Amino acid sequence: MQTADDDPRRVLGGFIRTQRQMANLSLRQLSALTEVSNPYLSQVERGLHEPSVRVLKSIADALNVSVETLFEQAGLVDATRKPSEAVTESVIRADERLTPAQRRALLSVYRSYVEANVREKS
Repeated sequence: MQTADDDPRRVLGGFIRTQRQMANLSLRQLSALTEVSNPYLSQVERGLHEPSVRVLKSIADALNVSVETLFEQAGLVDATRKPSEAVTESVIRADERLTPAQRRALLSVYRSYVEANVREKS
């Protein structure tokens, strides 16, 4: 039986709130970055709405989180087949020794290296 604590919408909302707070963004700032209304984002964070794929992509871009990570949190991707990239990114985002700006910069550099290696192999 599903409880309020393991409701996928609440889990996703809590994850988005945590990422927003780690990025030092207010709901209004996130709303401006995503072009999604402030009240709607608030409802998503509280687990009252299940956002569309378009909204999830906007939120992921604004928070510098991989879309796959948000899809996983939303239950749209199987979490048991987590690629090493998602694990690495999660660890970087969770490292409290880094400032939010340092985490964003490190994620950007990491993603650029991974993308360069993928292009090199093709």
